[in-house]
Amino acid sequence: MAQTARSTRSSSTPVRAPAKAKKAAPAPSTSFAQKEAAEKGAKGKAKAKPALRPVKGEATARPAAPKAAVRAVPAPVAVAAPVAAPAAAAPAEPKRISGIVPKGYVPLVDIPKPPPPPRDFALEVGDKAVHPSHGLGEVVAIEHREIAGMKGDFYILRILDNGMRVMVPRATSAQAGLRPVMSGKEADKVLETMRAREVAVDLQPWSRRFRAYTEMIKSGSPHEVAKVLRDMYRLKFDKDLSFGERRLLDQAKSLLMKELAAAKGVAEPVLQAQVDDMFRA
Repeated sequence: MAQTARSTRSSSTPVRAPAKAKKAAPAPSTSFAQKEAAEKGAKGKAKAKPALRPVKGEATARPAAPKAAVRAVPAPVAVAAPVAAPAAAAPAEPKRISGIVPKGYVPLVDIPKPPPPPRDFALEVGDKAVHPSHGLGEVVAIEHREIAGMKGDFYILRILDNGMRVMVPRATSAQAGLRPVMSGKEADKVLETMRAREVAVDLQPWSRRFRAYTEMIKSGSPHEVAKVLRDMYRLKFDKDLSFGERRLLDQAKSLLMKELAAAKGVAEPVLQAQVDDMFRA
């Protein structure tokens, strides 16, 4: 019985021991793992904290990178600064004092003023008169009109060269340059001006000559227009005229030839043939 009891005890003891060992074994292993994990976590935190804490040396070094990045953004502004510099300096230029005083239009040719028309100069329907810009015309009507707030009588002129109709205020016709047809003696003087062996304008280059001839035509003086006609006729028999020269010749002929024919009492083709013979000689 004792043997059996011992055997049973001995047999039971090894059975219980492993049971206790099984129960106790997981506890130390888990606690050790937890401790080990906790120690590792603590070490990791201890190592991570200094990286997150700002150190004096790192505090000055770390913000340097963002500052460099922020400074890199306005770099284009710094490049555009030299372009803005001339704009800032531009207003200073008008402050410079210049000794050049701007003047008005200075004519290239000294043109005497035409004589004023007679005081009793008045036109009726059917009379002929000379407009300084259009040449010989005939009064076809005298009408009372209101133009630009001004009421009064107006001469209605029909230009004989091209049929254009021009209105001239009757009260200010002398200021507008409207004049009567030249006399026969005045026509002879104009023809003598055309026969003269001289050149009215000898300026260089051609642009200045063209400007001077244009001034002479716009003056409305028959003697000045005769000078332009003379110079262009001489060029015509020497060479082929340019476009500008042909234009001056046509303007001078339209302003002068019809008036000369009316003053001399001859047909315009007859007077034109006399002028051509004059310059061929």
